[in-house]
Amino acid sequence: MAAEAISASHQRLRRRAARRWLVDYPRAIPLAAFLLVMVFTALGVSAIEAGEHQRERAELREEAQAVASMIERRGDAAAAYLRAGAALFATKGELPRPVFGKFGDELRLDSDYFGAEGVGWARAITPAAVPEVEAELTQAFGMALPVRPAPTAATKRVVPVTFLHPNSARNQRALGFDMYSEVVRRAAMDEAERRAKPTATGRIVLAQEGSDPRPGFLIYMPVFETGGASRRLRGFIYSPFNAADFLASATRMAADSSHAMRLYDGAPDPNRLLAELGQPMPRALVVRQPVNFANRPMTLEVLAPREGTFSRLALLTLVFGLLVASLLLIVVRLLTRQMMEDQAALGWLEEQDSIRQSLTLELNHRVKNTLASVLSIIALTRRRTEHVGEFADGLEGRVRALSATHDLLTRSEWGTTPLRDVLEAELAPYLGQADWRVELIGPEIELAPNDALSLGLAVHELATNAARYGALSAIGGSVDVRWDLAGPKLVRVVWQESGGPPVSSARERGFGLQLVERIVARELGQPVEVLFDQGGVRCTLLVPVRTPSDFALRARGRTQ
Repeated sequence: MAAEAISASHQRLRRRAARRWLVDYPRAIPLAAFLLVMVFTALGVSAIEAGEHQRERAELREEAQAVASMIERRGDAAAAYLRAGAALFATKGELPRPVFGKFGDELRLDSDYFGAEGVGWARAITPAAVPEVEAELTQAFGMALPVRPAPTAATKRVVPVTFLHPNSARNQRALGFDMYSEVVRRAAMDEAERRAKPTATGRIVLAQEGSDPRPGFLIYMPVFETGGASRRLRGFIYSPFNAADFLASATRMAADSSHAMRLYDGAPDPNRLLAELGQPMPRALVVRQPVNFANRPMTLEVLAPREGTFSRLALLTLVFGLLVASLLLIVVRLLTRQMMEDQAALGWLEEQDSIRQSLTLELNHRVKNTLASVLSIIALTRRRTEHVGEFADGLEGRVRALSATHDLLTRSEWGTTPLRDVLEAELAPYLGQADWRVELIGPEIELAPNDALSLGLAVHELATNAARYGALSAIGGSVDVRWDLAGPKLVRVVWQESGGPPVSSARERGFGLQLVERIVARELGQPVEVLFDQGGVRCTLLVPVRTPSDFALRARGRTQ
């Protein structure tokens, strides 16, 4: 039971802490909730995008591996054809054109040799044998086919194109070209001779291209004479490849894809680009795959366009997260507003309870003061009167004066009461009469309840005395009541009578004036001055202007 009580206490504390946060930060908490959901949404979108990129990269890598495998297979097939041709031609002395043409026909180049320009034969000769080879070419093809470029004094070996099958007009442009005179071809032929293996060249422009600068490459296989202890090079059987056609054929054989591709001689470099399929892409996802083509390293690139927008799943996640964050923002904002309203209502109830307690204490205080004043009035009245009727009349008038002021205080909910209202309430029977004049002159000043009661009683006694003996007892009499501030917290009220019966300076003070000088002076805490001038009675009262803190509390509660 103790553990359950402790757990319940902790839960209440947590709820109170949550409510306090909601009330203390009414704008920050909803915004923080919105941002927190958006952060998780952004992380989710980022993870989805990363997964999409990985999936796309995996697909591109799979496609790149398939195309690279097809390129290597084409290279292996070309190398196998060239090995077979080298073995065949090594056993023959001379290699006439019909024999080479039959060999080329048996390769079925049109159906099985996609991407290659054909198969060719190039004899390895000395510069001295160039005229003999030129004569053989002229006789074989019925046209003058000089060896080019012409050998120089420093030339030691010449490898002119002797045959190239199929014998098309395009391939005839390569006949007689000395391939050993060009650096890239010469390096590949030397490497093939050294290793006795099919070897591919780097990036070149085929001789049969003419004015077309499209790059290509060749595969060389050396042919040696058989027999004897020494190995003498007879020439090279080779295959030329147009790089763009070769890459397109390998792509069609490997996969039906619309992705762009690039094939480089060695490492990716714009200057080593062999072929490119597809349009250039400013922003692309690139996957590179190494390729070994006839002992020549190459690099294949597969490119996919990278869109600037999110994927569909990421976009849906973003929209859903935004909706959830907005809904949470609204809900938390509503909760915050409700908590603030509840807090304000609770504060108002607490304040009302405090006001009720204050009013109860204040009412007790007022009742005690009023009863004390009534008891004092009764005691003084009894001592000054000899008849019951006179006693009742005097007591009734004074109690009515207290009642009139109480009515004012009740209407103001025992808040501050204007001084002018107190005077008008007590002088109401004498205002607006034709037989005499009563004038009230002074600024707007608010009085606390106790002070208003005391002033009301004093004015009642002065008015009663004036009605019996003074200015209000004769036609044409007048009473002027003027007040002004005698200090920051003190108001001076002057009662001046005129036009009444003459006043004797030796006149004895009646009970009413004694009541004013004793009880009222004690209640106000200030002296009361009463002068019997011949022209009329003059009374000066000093009334405190107290700070109504308790009453402001009630006023604040009423406005909520």
